[in-house]
Parts: sequence; structure tokens; C-alpha cells
Amino acid sequence: MKKEPSLIRKSHFLGTKVRNLRKRNHLTLEDLSARCIRIDPSSAPSVSYLSMIEQGKRTPSMNMLENLSTVFQKPVEWFLDNEPEPTEIIPTKGNSGGISGMALEPNFLFSKDILQIAIPEMLSQAGISGRQFAHLLIRAHQEHHQNHFPDLERAAEEIGGKDLHLQPESLLVLLKQQGYQYRWFGNGEVRLDGIVLKPGSVVTSYFVPPNQVFINEKLKAFPARLKYDIAVHIGHAVLHHSDGVQCVLTTGGLGMETDQEDHHEPNAQDILNAWRDFESSFFAGALLCPKVPYRQVLERHGYDIGVHEKLGISASVAMRRMTVVSPYPHWHYFDAYQPGKLKAVYRGNGIPLPWGNMREVPDPCQHWAVFRKFASTNQAATSQLSILNVNNKPRLYCCESVSITDLAEQPHILCAGIDLNPAIAAQGLDADSVVGELQQLCIQHGGSSQVPYALAKQLERVAKILNINWIEKGLESDVRVICTRGSSCPRKPTCYEAGQCEG
Repeated sequence: MKKEPSLIRKSHFLGTKVRNLRKRNHLTLEDLSARCIRIDPSSAPSVSYLSMIEQGKRTPSMNMLENLSTVFQKPVEWFLDNEPEPTEIIPTKGNSGGISGMALEPNFLFSKDILQIAIPEMLSQAGISGRQFAHLLIRAHQEHHQNHFPDLERAAEEIGGKDLHLQPESLLVLLKQQGYQYRWFGNGEVRLDGIVLKPGSVVTSYFVPPNQVFINEKLKAFPARLKYDIAVHIGHAVLHHSDGVQCVLTTGGLGMETDQEDHHEPNAQDILNAWRDFESSFFAGALLCPKVPYRQVLERHGYDIGVHEKLGISASVAMRRMTVVSPYPHWHYFDAYQPGKLKAVYRGNGIPLPWGNMREVPDPCQHWAVFRKFASTNQAATSQLSILNVNNKPRLYCCESVSITDLAEQPHILCAGIDLNPAIAAQGLDADSVVGELQQLCIQHGGSSQVPYALAKQLERVAKILNINWIEKGLESDVRVICTRGSSCPRKPTCYEAGQCEG
């Protein structure tokens, strides 16, 4: 198709703008091409043509440029400026979503020998067990890598063939192919040395060397959980060859404890076992929700939480995998039980915890979505926009929460959310200023407010670019100011002074 002369003359920086805007929004060439096809297949560029546009080797037609402008919610004229793109759309290097560490200085105090001596004493004084410390290390490792573990993804894809619709029968065949046998067990048949179940917890499956997997008969009525348990045991077989594996899967907020649970000194074998459990759980998610097919489903459904029902997987697996397969990296995920237990945590966007998963706090902020969901009678998924100060800067989050009941008949809340500040900044806006103004508006109205029309329209554009439909659903309700602790509440008067957070 012949290009308009005026378009060619105004497209000197077009390729650079498309490339940087694509990367800023964490899209691959395949992602962008697929988005364009959904808008208008006739004007959508192929992956190879997009690559040539970005390299300045091709100029898009006006129809193709209009297609791209719709994807990125930018006017066509924005792409045709003869000046280089603004610095705010240049991809940020090394942005890990707000997660921050500390400088290990003076260096001699952080030597391996000194840490080996200091860590057990620190855990003892803090009341943290060696097992809890192991999980903290694993979570930090997971968040540092923002849930990207390509070797585990590949291992799962090789076993499952990227099949998004594996059924329990197929998974049991895969389990047998790894040399495992399985049998069902009923109530009172669990025999586990060195492990004591806490009240309200249920063993769903466990492994007995050399190759026996025992599965709770209750799972026959819960195929989504059954699929997950089988997939975890396949993961242990594939990744660890059943070497020294003690794989016990439970449900219920309190879980289980071992003979070593109260020991504060980290045990190298316990840390290794905890890491193997994490790898196998990640493998299970990748086996049930292979990355590319699952992302395609999520893209078609706007990251609707309800896709788990269509795919026959548990809501927890579906939501945890969202944080992995989404091209947008700034996610968090909570699995929360009352009165203050976070059984699973992921913070690829650096969001502080609403309460401690190693200790309860006396003044949790009741405006967090997970707390409000506990108090709600609505079992359906609900969305919330929240503003929270992190490192003295306001950040805007949007999350989707759903209330479910586990096999131990304990209710808990699953919550998946994103940090919107990077997405706002990707549109060339000053995110700190935009969110700061919204925060002040909320405080002026007692802690919550409708999103002003102009900003709501900007956030709708962000929602369309990210293709996450529950952002727009969150805009239907007031945005709320939240805090990490009641003592730091920015509302005036504070929640505790006003009696809003009592109980």
C-alpha cells in the first residue's frame, strides 16, 4: 500500500516511539500484533512488519497507524512528531516494581561468617522459626525475579505439551509415567511421621517413598484441587527425582507443623525442602496453565478472574499464574485467612503487607480490600482502587478479590492486584503528582472519593492498554486511602480516632 507523502515526512521517530511504547507497556512483538488483529485484522501488522517499523525500515499505512494508536490510546498525531519521544516513555531499566533492599554496608559486617552467626540469634529474638525464614528467603527470591523461572516453565511444557485442558485422568497417566503409583485414602488413614496437623487443617495428598502418592478421596468431588495436587507430585518427580522428598499437601489456614517447627535456627535441609516445594508448586501452575496458551485466554477475557471456572482450575492457581504470564510485571497476590494469616504472598510490585504473615498486628488498616472482603456477604469477585504511601510516595493500586471456602471448610480471600503508577507513567504523565492529587481529594472527603472524570478517562485508557477489565470495574466505586498500620493513617481524623477500624 502506498504511503501518504506527509506521513513519510513525519515518521522519522515513529519506529522508536512504537518500540519504546511497546516495551514500556511490557508487550512483545507477538503481543502487539495480536492486539492489533483483535481491533482490525485487515490493518494489523504482522510480527515481522512490526519489527521493520520499529527499525525504521518500513512506514505504516494510515490505517495501520490508526490501529496502533487505538492499542496505545494515543492520537495518531502523537506518533508523527518530528521530535524524539519524551523521556518519560523511555523504558526504565532495572525497575522491579518498588521492591527495595538495603545497602550491605559496612561490608565486613555482612560477611558470610558473621551472617551465619547473627541470623539464628535474630530469628530467636524475633520469634521466627527456621521454616518461616526459609519461606521469607524464597519469597524474596521469587519477587526479585518477578516470578520468571524459565527452566521450570520449560520442564512443565515438556511434560504437559502446553495442553491447557489437562483432566485428572490425563494427569494420573503422567504421574504413572514418572514411575509413581497412587491410591486413595479416607478419613483417619493418614500416617505421617514427624508431622502434626494443626486444628482445622486437612491433608489432601502426600508422598511415601519410594513411589507412592496417597490422595484424599474428598478430592474426587473437587477436580480443580485434585488436578493441582497431582501436578505438584509430578513436579517433585520431574524436578527432584523423588530424592529425599517429603511432600505433604494440606488445606486450611493453619496448615501443619513439624518436630522442628519451634526451632529458630535455620536448618539447611528444611530450607532445601521448602525450596523444592516452591519449585514443584510453580511447576504445577505451569503444567495446568502453560504460559502462552493461558495468556491468550486471559487476553481474550480481559484477565477476568472467572476464567478459572472455564478452564477447570482452582481460583488460586489461576490468580497466581496471572502474576507470571502477564506482560505487565507489577502484580501482587495474597491468600488471606482470618484473623491475620497470609498463607501465600507475592509482591512483584513491592506493596507492603496489610498484616504480618509471621505475626499479627494490633492495628491493621480495615480499608484494605482483603479486610473489606472478609466483612462482605458478597461472594462474587469485587474490585477496589486504593492509594497507599510507599516510601513516602503515593501509589495507586487496583485489585480483584474473591471469597472462597477450602476443603477444610475455612473461608479465605484470594486477592490479585497491580500497581498502576508505572502504567500511568507509561502514558507520559507524572504518576506521583496525579496520584498525590487523588489522595488529597480522598482525604478531603473523609478517606474515599469518586475518581474525577478526567482522571477516570485516563485510567480507562490504561485499563484498555493493559487489557485488565477489573480496573474499569474498580472505577465504578470510590477509590480508598489505605495504610500499612492504623498508627500511620493519613485520614483526618484517623480511622482509629473515628472508630472506623475497631474490632
